[in-house]
Amino acid sequence: MRTFPATSIVILVAVVSGFGTKLGLISYARGLQQPSSPTQQRPEKKSPQSEQKRPEEPAQNQEETIHLSSHLVLVPVSASDANGNPVTNLTARDIVIEEQGRPQQVVSLGEPGKTPIDLALLFDVSGSTMRQFDFERQAAEQFVKRDLKPGDDISIFAIGATPKMIQARTNAIADAIAGLNSIEPANVPTAFFDTVIAGVQYLGKTADAESRRVVLVISDGEENYSTTGTLSQSLRDLQKNDCLFYSINPNGHGVKLNKISQQGQAVMESMASETGGKAFSISRPEDLESVFNEIAAELQAQYLFGYYADDQATDTGFKKITVRAPGRPDIRIRARQGYYPSLQPAPKP
Repeated sequence: MRTFPATSIVILVAVVSGFGTKLGLISYARGLQQPSSPTQQRPEKKSPQSEQKRPEEPAQNQEETIHLSSHLVLVPVSASDANGNPVTNLTARDIVIEEQGRPQQVVSLGEPGKTPIDLALLFDVSGSTMRQFDFERQAAEQFVKRDLKPGDDISIFAIGATPKMIQARTNAIADAIAGLNSIEPANVPTAFFDTVIAGVQYLGKTADAESRRVVLVISDGEENYSTTGTLSQSLRDLQKNDCLFYSINPNGHGVKLNKISQQGQAVMESMASETGGKAFSISRPEDLESVFNEIAAELQAQYLFGYYADDQATDTGFKKITVRAPGRPDIRIRARQGYYPSLQPAPKP
């Protein structure tokens, strides 16, 4: 009686890249046959001649490789009540995430606020912010001292005529404070978009895959000197690198008086809305500390949810997502509005 191979090998390959995870299902045995039952078998006449002329049968256990992959989309979610206070009792069952209108299976990735933060602090040193500069630096210093936790990292950039890194990524608070104290105001134009893109791309290259990537900008958003950067490119890079965008405009009183200031604030509000962050505008430098406190409280209560989305290697277009808590009409949800699929190729066997 003939025997048939009955082995099927399945290998699960996980590749972590950037802020996402790829899963590949590899090596699927094809062409297996089951032996027929005794009642279906017929005797076969054999002769020496037929045995010699019988062609060699193809192997039945040849394998065909199939790539099935999925991409883990990470969705930081901020929830607040009617008074703006963080809500800390949500679960994955409370959340509905839709991609391109299709509901996804939501998973919770750790306790609220426990995921480490990789922060890029962008500090405007141009002429339009010189009056409030000392207040800004003091408030930023207090934020770094009080609110960065063990496991968090920070890098510091100056927004001026060209992007300038003041402090490379570090988890040493003393180094971050020294970097802030080394910043000096200058009567120079503002390459706002170029610096946002530089900070975002730096996070994309250096941040840990499991961290929340946060861009915090202290600026009026007034752009007048970028050489290549644009709003659309800034938004695309923020989404591609899974960054939350927060901003503090210290010239809030000028928003009602100056068209350029209005445009700058609108730009920062757009970046915050698209990524799930928040844009603040203050009228008094003394309010800076309370705004930093609000940002810190939100980050410390922020949820990290996710879902596995089909990942096509050739599909690089923007995927729109919506996040809701339909059973909790008492709360307000903020989250990213979409993402770009990973461009990493499918894993090889």
